[in-house]
Amino acid sequence: MESDGEDKPGAGAKTLVKPEQKLAEPFFYKVVLLNDDYTPMDFVVHILQKFFLKNMEEANRIMMQVHQQGSGVAGVYSHEIAETKVYVVNEYSRKNKHPLKCTMEKTS
Repeated sequence: MESDGEDKPGAGAKTLVKPEQKLAEPFFYKVVLLNDDYTPMDFVVHILQKFFLKNMEEANRIMMQVHQQGSGVAGVYSHEIAETKVYVVNEYSRKNKHPLKCTMEKTS
């Protein structure tokens, strides 16, 4: 006797089609160094070279911006990378007994 196909595994199964996913662009964050009256300028330059891989000219430009305008953008990164950079800079500054603060701000 021949089966009509209903006893076979998967018989009558339907293929589901996933709706097309629209991926949003990830947000990026500015890593910002904040001015204070105690951290030496050469330490700020050192931070910019060590953690943000800036050359001497760029590091000096950003350091002067921090000094004259109160803050300067060290770089723009994804959330996880920005968060990590903020943490390591703040820890490194603290361990070196400098009050330099680093924060992150969502880009617009």
